[in-house]
Amino acid sequence: MSEAPKPRALLVLAGLIFLEAAAVAVAAISLVVEIVASTPSSYASAIALAALVALAAVLLAIVGVATVRARPWIRGAAICWQILQVLVAVSILQAQAPDVAWLLILPAAAIIILLFTRSVREATARPER
Repeated sequence: MSEAPKPRALLVLAGLIFLEAAAVAVAAISLVVEIVASTPSSYASAIALAALVALAAVLLAIVGVATVRARPWIRGAAICWQILQVLVAVSILQAQAPDVAWLLILPAAAIIILLFTRSVREATARPER
């Protein structure tokens, strides 16, 4: 049985989620390098932060794969991550670093918009019983 072609919006959504996963993975690697290269005030906190960021990268990659497969649960997971990302961006904006904040806000907004497009909603809808 042949599977129906995936909507372009769904593939763009998956691509953006994979890019976010890659960016978070780079952040995790940079945290590990920072732990090795300098002396953190608390090794336990530094290692825990690096582990959490690495876990977030893995989970985002899983969401990206599930997006390509048009799994219904990805909408909730993606929205949750985007809201967290926007909250971090607002915090960064308040710290007077608008360039970094906009790098977080723009992809989050694009993903949220894509999640609510008709083609993505239909592709990820739960099948009728």
